[in-house]
Amino acid sequence: MKKIFFACAIVSFSLLLIGACSPTHTNQNKTSMELEYPDTRKTDHVDTYFGEEVPDPYQWLEDDMSEETADWVEAENEVTFEYLNNIGFRGRLETRIKSLLDYERISAPFKEGDYEYFYRNEGLQDHSIVYRTKIGEEAGQPEVFLDPNTFSEDGTTALTGIFFTKDGSLAAHMITEGGADWRKVIVRNAVTKKVVGDTILNVKFSGVSWKGNEGFYYSSYDNPEHTSALSAKTHLHKLFYHKLGTPQSSDVLVFGGEKDPNRYIFGQVTEDGKYLFISAAENTSGNRAYVKRLDDPDAEFILLQEDYMRSFSYVENDGDDFYFSTDIDAPNYRVVKVNINAPAKENWRDVIPETENVLTATSGGGKIFGNYLVDAQTAVKQFALDGKLEREVELPGIGTAGGFSAKRDDRELYYTFTSFTTPATIYKYDIESGKSSLYRKPEVEFNPAEYVTKQVFYKSKDGTRVPMFIVHKKGIEMDGKNPTWLYAYGGFNVSLTPSFSAARIVWLENGGIFAQPSLRGGGEYGEEWHEAGTKMQKQNVFDDFIAAAEYLIREKYTSSGFLAINGGSNGGLLVGAVMTQQPDLAKVALPAVGVLDMLKYHKFTSGAGWAADYGTAEDSPEMFRYLKNYSPYHALKPGTKYPATMVTTSDHDDRVVPAHSFKFAARLQEYNAGDNPVLIRIQTKAGHGSVSLKQQIEYISDQYAFAWYNMGVEPELKGELLD
Repeated sequence: MKKIFFACAIVSFSLLLIGACSPTHTNQNKTSMELEYPDTRKTDHVDTYFGEEVPDPYQWLEDDMSEETADWVEAENEVTFEYLNNIGFRGRLETRIKSLLDYERISAPFKEGDYEYFYRNEGLQDHSIVYRTKIGEEAGQPEVFLDPNTFSEDGTTALTGIFFTKDGSLAAHMITEGGADWRKVIVRNAVTKKVVGDTILNVKFSGVSWKGNEGFYYSSYDNPEHTSALSAKTHLHKLFYHKLGTPQSSDVLVFGGEKDPNRYIFGQVTEDGKYLFISAAENTSGNRAYVKRLDDPDAEFILLQEDYMRSFSYVENDGDDFYFSTDIDAPNYRVVKVNINAPAKENWRDVIPETENVLTATSGGGKIFGNYLVDAQTAVKQFALDGKLEREVELPGIGTAGGFSAKRDDRELYYTFTSFTTPATIYKYDIESGKSSLYRKPEVEFNPAEYVTKQVFYKSKDGTRVPMFIVHKKGIEMDGKNPTWLYAYGGFNVSLTPSFSAARIVWLENGGIFAQPSLRGGGEYGEEWHEAGTKMQKQNVFDDFIAAAEYLIREKYTSSGFLAINGGSNGGLLVGAVMTQQPDLAKVALPAVGVLDMLKYHKFTSGAGWAADYGTAEDSPEMFRYLKNYSPYHALKPGTKYPATMVTTSDHDDRVVPAHSFKFAARLQEYNAGDNPVLIRIQTKAGHGSVSLKQQIEYISDQYAFAWYNMGVEPELKGELLD
């Protein structure tokens, strides 16, 4: 076993003495404690790419069905949780986070049939409960429609969506078990709440779209046989139609499979019930688009847009006139009107032209709402269907607004506004007058007046101007000693905008700084910004992140000894790449559910769909060498002093399979030459993120505890110690 030694101090909390770990530079009594990593077997496995042999000694950890892998997971978790449990303030930290999250959260209401539904969480419930009230009746006690907290004893079965028929008489809800992307669909009579028919199994990357009250469309892959359902490659997505009262085995294949091979297929019935719109994609961005009339059994699919690399998203339709948001000839997106009887591109008409700001379009009440990103902040405009600007929506402040959608006949809608210091607050919006009124504001143990949010712009390595939000408590001294949490994503056209986290308050109230840059690869400045961080330009993303850290250090917000870098999924790749390229940049690295083996990512589950962003090692010798150069698993070097690292993943993650994290952690433990700990925290019964609130609280507590402890910081936490 590889051994690492660290100091352990005895710290007193109230009347209780607890063994707590503390960095050696603190003025505390110390005693040695030994950390032993499990023995991880190495093999002589080698993969060959374009004539070059690449060793993969931990390849055996890719087998998530083997007993040896399960034993390794158990052994690593034993080491990790023993370490975390010896951080003296860990219990009080969890208590404080629980107290911050213990506030009522209610969603915006939505009308379905004779009822108005909403989600409500009393505070510390694992899952929000779906309630409803009868429309037109005097306000009374809402009744429970669906309580996900009853789905499983340990809270690891969750509700992932609910879909009503147009008249609201039937509802199909989807559940995940253990956090996997595989879903089950259960249909209920919405009036009686009783289950109707059989449960639909093996549903993945799908919604549910009803065709009248007779049945619905859903999407899935063939569930792998004789291999792991959590890691086996999935490719041929299929759109099915299920007729109520019939077995799933008789469901009709509508689109996809061998005949129409696509990795992702989504079907949506238009609100008027007359058309089926289909989006077919090979990658996580871009899609072909089709529409089919549902009133004609012999109708064929009409191809509206065939370029897989361009986006074409349905917004609204008025009979045969359809409205789409697209980046075709518009990197920042525009809205076009397409008559399906003459769908050729030359017949498209601009309804909302492209501007200098990125556009996302939604609809409601017969209007189109343009949600614009202005330096990663929201601005909203309301348009008539002919494209006439009716008004700019007055928002409560600078932040992120979302939810501007409703049914065609609705006269009001609800939207949510949030910022780094504003909890998600719901407003009712009158579509005709444009007036907003406060609907629900959560009561959080937090005073936003004590904190400041600023946006700065810094230059990346190649001179590109990159924005970054910085949040901290007012009055803190910029002396380079502030614990700083640097978080980013940088990929797949995903935009990071201001948002509130109650758990983050504990970091801020203890003098910490939170920083969030908008890296290339994201969607903050449109498709050009996205593409500038893809394939053989991926290094731009890492350079942007490194430059963000260097800005924070240069401006004395923090220093390397007080910096933690964090990101999840593609952001986990970001952290893995940066810590291997510049091991001395940060004190703490927290790569979460990361894509860490860039030579093999496309061989697991739906990973091949990420090739448009990453490229694959099989594309060309140049692409192979580029990927190998930054692939975190392959970029690790023996004898290097790496930052204190806690890799996190989940046993049911079938999106970014845990083998990425397993192999990276094993090699990092082998190669790390310094005294900094290298741990891997493997959540059980969870997927590409925590399932229950309890899991989330424990996960965040462990991340913060690990970061503070390795920075030599002991936070002055409020609240009582957990039992």
